[in-house]
Amino acid sequence: MKSLAWCQGTPELPGIKRRIYYIGKDQIVKWPTLAHDNRGRLTTAAYVGNFVLAADATWKYIDILPDKSQLTSEAQGEYPSMTQLNKLTAVHPGVGVDASALAAYVNNNDCVYLVETVPGKFRVVGSDAWLVKSTVAQDLGQGPTGTTSTTLSVEATDECPAPFYYGKIETEDGSIQPEQASTAAIEYNGTVYTTDNFDDLFIAVAEDTNKTPAEVEAVYEQIVAANAGDYTMAADEFTERIADWKQAAAANP
Repeated sequence: MKSLAWCQGTPELPGIKRRIYYIGKDQIVKWPTLAHDNRGRLTTAAYVGNFVLAADATWKYIDILPDKSQLTSEAQGEYPSMTQLNKLTAVHPGVGVDASALAAYVNNNDCVYLVETVPGKFRVVGSDAWLVKSTVAQDLGQGPTGTTSTTLSVEATDECPAPFYYGKIETEDGSIQPEQASTAAIEYNGTVYTTDNFDDLFIAVAEDTNKTPAEVEAVYEQIVAANAGDYTMAADEFTERIADWKQAAAANP
């Protein structure tokens, strides 16, 4: 466990952004992981790794009204088996055929959702361990001053309040990464690697450290999660870890 500090005067911006993402769990081939200690307790509230999707599968988006939408979390159950119930309310203004088709899909499917907060952090609503309950209500409005809406309500049990996610988001419009990740760069053996060619970095490091590229990548992802998605700090720590590996490899060729 860590101390929980807060610097007086630091703003904590509330709310979520106008676009959320969803996908059926049956389209997820591999989930990122939450780190635990040897007693099974969470050591971080951030996922390590990426969601790996089935071939041709992508995250779909829903545009919402942020001022009418929110993400909350509350404890549930009894000690020592308490969990968190994460609740998402997302209000879409439309009531057309696409909004109605969405209702039919999520009402009867086990889905997971990605919600971006105003500060730019993605949170996951849904777990691979428990069923996610999604329900949709639709209001066609009343009279000339009425308002239409399609309201998605999600209840998802998890080990912690909606976990953070710093990995890739494969959408129908292309791949999304956190803003910091898009500018992340690590220099190794005279070559500067960015997120576009980090796979080559992992291979290069593996060749010099008696490790596999998968092992190198896994450690990098753990460091990113431990640094709360700060890719600059993660790059510095990862560079130090590489130096330790190379020293160990030299001592035990």
